[in-house]
Amino acid sequence: MKAPNFRYMKPASLDQALDVLARQGAAAVPLAGGQSLIATLNLRLSAPDILFDISDLDELKGIRVEEGIVSIGAGTVHADIGSSSLVRGHLPLVTEAMRHVAHVAIRNRGTIGGSLAYADPAAEIPACSVALGASFVIASAKGGRVVRACDFYNGLFETDLAAGELLTEVRLPQQNTEEKWGFAELARRHGDFALAGLAAICRHDGNTVAAARLVYFGCTDYAKLAQRVAAKLCGQQLPLEESEWLSQALALDLAPTDSPGLRAATKIKLATTLTRRTLQNMRALSAD
Repeated sequence: MKAPNFRYMKPASLDQALDVLARQGAAAVPLAGGQSLIATLNLRLSAPDILFDISDLDELKGIRVEEGIVSIGAGTVHADIGSSSLVRGHLPLVTEAMRHVAHVAIRNRGTIGGSLAYADPAAEIPACSVALGASFVIASAKGGRVVRACDFYNGLFETDLAAGELLTEVRLPQQNTEEKWGFAELARRHGDFALAGLAAICRHDGNTVAAARLVYFGCTDYAKLAQRVAAKLCGQQLPLEESEWLSQALALDLAPTDSPGLRAATKIKLATTLTRRTLQNMRALSAD
């Protein structure tokens, strides 16, 4: 199929881009890397009146660290984040996740802001942002606001972004040296959409889990903290023994539904396996 007709604009600045959004509202859709948008256009799942290209706006690019916060411009491509020494040193969870984002060609074009705003339930970066306690800077012609990642995602492909708003920056607290981290996903082939994945931050007292922030993807509708699993994990000895409580807690937190080729019960089984595997193989901040 071919994309429906649309007007194309290329704002010269962020202010111009926000002006387009203010005047056109939901009829205008931003184009950054286009790795999700172009596919939906060609399938006619998206039909914007105006496509405005923000891919060359330097205001939306770059990585910096200030006062324990790693700030990443929404227009920064996955490849630059994955190869950044700043990210590797302060956010090893993100560096590891970037290795699993699709394929090299897509990482060279796709942007972190596009991934976060698109909110694909199988995407790695939304899950990492929630696990790390990130905040998103959202701009509009009327001003800006900051939204916590855990409050940004509302449901399947649903976010807190309103008409006229643009996600411009991601702020991630650097990982704590007293905490361990883990990331894993299961897919049919490397680069395919994840069937189940987990981004985890935990604090251990010896071999006992003292606190945990677990966010699953691929096997649930959107990135959110698995609060029941985290509560049950506190006080548990590693490695986890086989028991029913984990799968029961996962079923409540993830609330999966059957999808083509994958039943809800299978998703719970995959998530259970990933949880045990990831918790047993967690790494310290200085491991890489």
